[in-house]
Amino acid sequence: MPDHDELGARDLRVQRTELSRFLDLQADRVRGLPLARLDRPRTPDGPSPADAVRSAAQALADLAADAEGEPRRPLPRLATHGIGDQLAVVGHDVVHFGDAAALAAAHDVVAAVRRAL
Repeated sequence: MPDHDELGARDLRVQRTELSRFLDLQADRVRGLPLARLDRPRTPDGPSPADAVRSAAQALADLAADAEGEPRRPLPRLATHGIGDQLAVVGHDVVHFGDAAALAAAHDVVAAVRRAL
């Protein structure tokens, strides 16, 4: 007997698991990079990887707020050494509360972090 119902619960569970793994991988990458590298822009006029992670964390927080039916709020600007944890926390809120569309959007956000690093 398949481990799902006609509403696609199994697919949603798989999507949550995949996003959680991808999110954890990228958060660990952020935590493991030297702070100087995170703070240094890749191009003279471009954002730093840390700025990209902060932006991604805010996007994930907005997705989580929408999923929970809560108002969107700005995240505090953490020091660079805390942004990997911030990314993980708000990302896991989306994993827990998001529907399929929110999970897909969150995956795109985390993929942008990967490219920025």
